[in-house]
Amino acid sequence: MFSFLNKAKLKKDDLKGIAKLMYQDVSDDLWDKENLTKRNLDFTIESVRYIDIYAKRLMNTEFGNELLSRHFDNLAERIGAYIGEVIKNSINQDFYWYESDSVRNYSPNLNGEFSNSKIQGVLYSKKRDMVILPLDVVSQFLKGNSPYSNLLSYVEETIKQNT
Repeated sequence: MFSFLNKAKLKKDDLKGIAKLMYQDVSDDLWDKENLTKRNLDFTIESVRYIDIYAKRLMNTEFGNELLSRHFDNLAERIGAYIGEVIKNSINQDFYWYESDSVRNYSPNLNGEFSNSKIQGVLYSKKRDMVILPLDVVSQFLKGNSPYSNLLSYVEETIKQNT
């Protein structure tokens, strides 16, 4: 009779604020200060080029490696939130940020879709019952385990698949 009370609820996860940290809280590195700006990181597809350069610098410089080893989770979340916002704005559908555990519990269709047990934000569409995992993709990319040669190709492919 009251089965609707047992329905799992989605928990929103506002990652737009985290995405803005890409230009609001940059390192003392000169390249970072000059390029990770609000003007350059305007949440357009083209702005992902700056994110790609930044990610490659993190992975391929001594300074970047040090930052990654000390702040991996924060950097992966910031970069993932940023590219997620670019994707979300570009596909302009009903994708919103939710905590991954709440999506897992809400949608039985997505049970095996993503298995990361950490609480992490995902983009989820209730209408389409679909999930997009930009934080997970960035984490894999920064670890060197990505099928994508750069983050821009992931963003473009994800947008193409969802429009």
